[in-house]
Amino acid sequence: MIVDYFQARERMVREQLASRGINDPRVLRAMAKIPRHLFVESKLWDQAYEDHPLPIGANQTISQPYIVALMVQALELTGVERVLEVGAGSGYAAAVLGELCAEVYSIEVVEELAVKARTTLSKLGCTNVSVLMGDGTLGCREHAPYDAILISAAAPGIPRPLIEQLKVPGYLVFPMGEKELQTLVRIRKDGAGIHEEYLGECHFVSLRGKYGWQD
Repeated sequence: MIVDYFQARERMVREQLASRGINDPRVLRAMAKIPRHLFVESKLWDQAYEDHPLPIGANQTISQPYIVALMVQALELTGVERVLEVGAGSGYAAAVLGELCAEVYSIEVVEELAVKARTTLSKLGCTNVSVLMGDGTLGCREHAPYDAILISAAAPGIPRPLIEQLKVPGYLVFPMGEKELQTLVRIRKDGAGIHEEYLGECHFVSLRGKYGWQD
């Protein structure tokens, strides 16, 4: 099947994102620009702009487009920020973030995925995105503090090192809960402390690391 990927992205933005409350024009433009199909195996390209996650190997997935847009929009980026992503996976969310802020540091614990993500991002010319290997639940103190942090895997609780590495004010957006069902949480850190907001139910793969799931 021959797919017009530009038209597929435009349709994705119109039918899956704008119609469901994604209204930040910068986020919509970024989602329309980044070629999601290049972040999955070629045999899955014809499904790349459909409304569901896809496998990327190592028992991991690339998230549903709507969820990526929802999480990124919740960070309220303006273009000047330094952002940390925990769980690079395919690199797709990092590429979207790279369109919306100044610097992205994306940490991946699975070496195979980190190498693939780095290669894809390099081919696309995402020069402001760095993929690092390691335990993302510990953050990355070398480049801290961060204006915003996004966790692309489900955590059992709030990874405290990430709160410590978050600027004031700053946002942390991540799925939290049980392994089978989580709630998407936005945490705002400001001078008065930590404030939680709930953005709806979701289902992510489990976060691995010291402050993630241990088994």
